[in-house]
Amino acid sequence: MAKEDFYKILGVEKNASDAELKKSYKSSAMKYHPDRNTDNPEQAEKKFKKAKQAYEILSDPKKRAAYDQFGHAGVEQGMGGGSGGFGGGADFGDIFGDVFGDIFGGGAGGGNRRRSSGQGGSDLRYNLELTLEEAVGGTEASVRVPLKVVCSECKGSGAKKGSSPVTCTSCQGHGQVRMQQGFFSVQQTCPSCKGSGSQIKDPCRPCRGQGRVQDNKTLSVKVPAGVDNGDRIRLAGEGEAGVNGGPSGDLYVQIQVKDHHIFTRDEANLYCEVPISFPTACLGGELEIPTLNGRVKLKIPDETQTGKLFRLRGKGVKPVRGGAVGDLLCKVQIETPVRLTKEQKALLADLKQSLSGGGKKHSPQEHGWTDGVKSFFDKLTG
Repeated sequence: MAKEDFYKILGVEKNASDAELKKSYKSSAMKYHPDRNTDNPEQAEKKFKKAKQAYEILSDPKKRAAYDQFGHAGVEQGMGGGSGGFGGGADFGDIFGDVFGDIFGGGAGGGNRRRSSGQGGSDLRYNLELTLEEAVGGTEASVRVPLKVVCSECKGSGAKKGSSPVTCTSCQGHGQVRMQQGFFSVQQTCPSCKGSGSQIKDPCRPCRGQGRVQDNKTLSVKVPAGVDNGDRIRLAGEGEAGVNGGPSGDLYVQIQVKDHHIFTRDEANLYCEVPISFPTACLGGELEIPTLNGRVKLKIPDETQTGKLFRLRGKGVKPVRGGAVGDLLCKVQIETPVRLTKEQKALLADLKQSLSGGGKKHSPQEHGWTDGVKSFFDKLTG
């Protein structure tokens, strides 16, 4: 009896691309899935195996070339048996995992694939508290981090010194076991070795077979100038050690800046409140203002009102991500004199009397507010 042509089985032309072959194979896998052929599962199995056999040959460039030149005779030795059940060489679970693994992340490979046992270590977070001066100017800080490190006794194997882990007898080292339920083949993590593929018969005493021990690590962290609250510095590979040779996690240093007794920061700008005396506000003067880079002189013009904002350009913060240096904004607050002597009170009384003669000329804001209040009450009573 003549054997079916592989291209016809998959329903493609002889010049079909690899993508077209794969697409047709996926379509056949879905079409002849046992769930969709409960009335005749045996026939569906046969058709599925034909599609699998055809795809195995045509997806291999060398086998496809031999088949195109010599037909079935050119590939018969590598075709394998096609009469076994689903539990044999043409296991449906393996086929389904091979075809659709790319859709679901590629993690459900066939039963003949050994599972990678290495597991990455956890990332860690460390809160680093800085002064405003340290955050703005940059610094180098020493941090002590509690974490799990590779056991020095067993070098991370978990086995007693002089011994080594053995292949898990439940999964034969694959890390996964397959449960057969009718036509369904369910693959799950091996309960005996927890997916590692190996078992420890004689565990290491210091780490109790875990391959890691709790320890403290002291690290030097270079903090760049301009960092702010919430910024994070990533130290690659400085987190917890991996399991079974897996990579170490990362350490994230979270920046927290302490409150400053003079300055408040808003991104690249700094703010501060500057108290000035009543005479200075009236007559003007010069004040010495602190900055993070030293002292500067601030000229106060005469008749300065409380709340006025003075900008000192370039006296703020240079952002860590680049950009222009911010400014220092100084808000003046006029301080009312306290603990006055009789003579001083008399002088202020004389000044008040003198100023009252000028009316709105000397206190425009006060009189403007008073007029506004009077107008408000007139409307209420009117």
